[in-house]
Amino acid sequence: MKTAMLMAMMTALCMMVGKAFGGNGGMLYALIFGVGMNLYYYWYSDSMVLSHYHAQECSRSSAPELYSMIERLSKKAGLPMPKVYKINTDVPNAFATGRNPEHAVVAVNTGLINMLSDQELEGVLAHEISHIKHRDILTSTIAACMASVISYLAHVAQWAMILGGGRRDDDRGSGFGGLFAIILAPLAASLIQMAISRSREYEADRSAGELTRNPEGLAAALLKIEAYAHRRVMPNANEATAHMFIINPLAGVDFNSLFSTHPKTADRVARLREQARSMGR
Repeated sequence: MKTAMLMAMMTALCMMVGKAFGGNGGMLYALIFGVGMNLYYYWYSDSMVLSHYHAQECSRSSAPELYSMIERLSKKAGLPMPKVYKINTDVPNAFATGRNPEHAVVAVNTGLINMLSDQELEGVLAHEISHIKHRDILTSTIAACMASVISYLAHVAQWAMILGGGRRDDDRGSGFGGLFAIILAPLAASLIQMAISRSREYEADRSAGELTRNPEGLAAALLKIEAYAHRRVMPNANEATAHMFIINPLAGVDFNSLFSTHPKTADRVARLREQARSMGR
């Protein structure tokens, strides 16, 4: 239902921009474009995100320890084995993507493997496996692609206004409509990211703690990843995909906290440590 609502919202926004700059005819073209875009994103949004970060698929032979750890956690969670991808960067982070558990991917930065202990890495991987189990990955990935398109629409609207695309005639939209589109588009992108991320991160943390029986491992990993993220921004990271990662890869950039894509790491760690105490750890 969340994914369907996102798709409907995206189509409506496209139609609004089309109406503002092309009148009724523009709105019709925008409707066709919006429907086609939604279908494309449903099937290929995961590939688009992986391609953006130059992720490379790895096998049991090329990454035996990582592959075995993900395989073990997937079996424990009752899920099919996801594909495993590596992103070649020293900045530690990870995300999961795909349209369903049968077509899921866990992508891990090489820096994460090099920096974390086995227990910490297991906690991070269990967090991503939990996102797959809860079927968060489709909504998250489509939202990333939609946020990118909304930003693009904002630029189109801006140039249309500059070039006089907002003039009104019998079948055109108004300059006010174009200005409204420019203001609404970035806001909609931020709201998409904010609406789908925070509560799901808490739930994935909790499920990871149950899966590994070691919430402290994930808590320690979150602190290490965030500390590094504040020192160095991950290459190719952008606001559209930031919500997909276990820690915001743009944490070192000063953004308005209203549009934060993740809960505060300190709050997540506190919950994980409380969970550990309840387990007698």
